[in-house]
Order: sequence, then structure tokens, then C-alpha cells
Amino acid sequence: MLTQTTSRVLEPSDLDAALAVLDRDPVANAFVAARVQIAGLDPWRLGGEMWGWYEDGILTSMCYAGANLVPICATPRAVRAFADRARRAGRRCSSIVGPAEPTAALWQLLEPQWGPAREVRGHQPLLVTERMPDTVTPDPYVRRVRKHELDTIMPACVAMFTEEVGVSPLAGDGGLLYQARVAELVGSGRSFARFDADGKVMFKAEIGAATDRACQIQGVWVAPEHRGKGVAAPGMAAVLRYALADVAPVVSLYVNDFNTPARRTYATVGFREVGAFMSVLF
Repeated sequence: MLTQTTSRVLEPSDLDAALAVLDRDPVANAFVAARVQIAGLDPWRLGGEMWGWYEDGILTSMCYAGANLVPICATPRAVRAFADRARRAGRRCSSIVGPAEPTAALWQLLEPQWGPAREVRGHQPLLVTERMPDTVTPDPYVRRVRKHELDTIMPACVAMFTEEVGVSPLAGDGGLLYQARVAELVGSGRSFARFDADGKVMFKAEIGAATDRACQIQGVWVAPEHRGKGVAAPGMAAVLRYALADVAPVVSLYVNDFNTPARRTYATVGFREVGAFMSVLF
């Protein structure tokens, strides 16, 4: 029995306690919760360790340590413990991302050893909606991407990622992991696009994380030649319709605060701000 404050790597037997922590904020925790619901807490299947913070024997905070470092319901004391563990392990992640306040505290403690970061995005509004917009008609041409269209959607995904993150997802392993991720989303029916008359992608988005409580839209992209032409809002409304009908009762996303056109689009289709994320990119 753990009677004091302590942190440790969680094990498969800790799954119920971990899910209870994740369920305290199903919107902010959607990305990690979706992974845990599918893979459990086995590091090999999860793609990283889950660190737990206990107070008086009760699991109160967690931190996912994989390709991203993600604090979950992390109190200030938990953040310090996670920073200590992260420093000892050394940096293995490509980003730190999560709710802005604990992420900022975690980065402040890690920056002396892990810095400088390639980019810090300190305020990324977290948006949600539970209903379809009244004023935007969903684009009838936005549909699920089919498995045989993977080669068609892939260049748009690479362009979006490179534009958004600042590096190509094809670097390192030649894009094998990224292509597998795109294929997974296409195969699960969570990749959406509108194609033009020549079969090129005009608009695309994915439901990148999904639980029965909430889902998160990611990878929203409009081809440069179609920007400013009213493609994005009807496209988002179409993806939102699929998400609410087939996936979860709450749909969320987070956006860079400096991306004025995207923020305008999301407001137009009814998203409202409920919090903020922060990302530290390496």
C-alpha cells in the first residue's frame, strides 16, 4: 500500500485507476484516453510509459511518456515528480503537449536540460461543441476517405503536417510511422476529405482521437489554391456531422492562437473555447 506521495510507472493492473483519472476531463484527455482504452498500460502496446503520481495511496495525476510527453490532471507536486523522472530518463519525445498550465510548469523545470526548444506555442485554445451549426450547411462532397485512396490523401497529410509542425513527417524513418498512422485513420473510417474534379484533395480532416465521451478533430487542411473560397466551414460542418452521429457526443480540437482564419472558421461552425493547450516542439 502506497501511503505517501510517490510516483511510479503504471502497470496493466492499474488500468481501472488510470481510466478514472482520464475520465475526470474527457475532452482534454481524449488523445491519451483513446490510446489507453485500445492498448491498456503495457508500454509496448501503448507506445510509451504511463507515469503515475499517488497521494495517500490514491492515483491522482499521470504523465504519458512516449513520442509526446503529456501531463494528465497534473498537480504542481506531480509536475515536479514527472520532471525529475523525465530528466533522469533523458529526452525521448518530439514534443511536450497538454493543458497549458501544467505543461508550462513542466517545461520550466525541463528547459535547463532539454532546451532550447525548436518552438514553443504557449496558448492553443481548446475548443468544443456538442451540436451542429445553425448557419452553415455541411459540404455534401466531404466523405470518408476509402482505403484505396491512401496514396491520394497522403500528400495532403504530409503538406498539412509540414505546414503545422515545421518539419516533414517523412524525416527519420522515411515516413513509415506516419504513413501507418494515416492508414489506421483511413481504415477506421476517421479520415475525411473533399476531392476536386481531378481527384485532388481540396479539404481534409481526421478524427484523430475518439472515446465514447469525446473525440478530437485533427489535421484540418485546405489546399492552398482553395483557401479563402469558403471551403473550410462547410467542410468542418460535414466532419462535425459524422463525428456527432457516429463517434462521440462532444467534439473538440485545439488551434494555434495565431491562426486567425482557422479560429474564425471554428467559431463559424459553433466551437467555443473551454481551455488552452500548450505545445513545446523539439
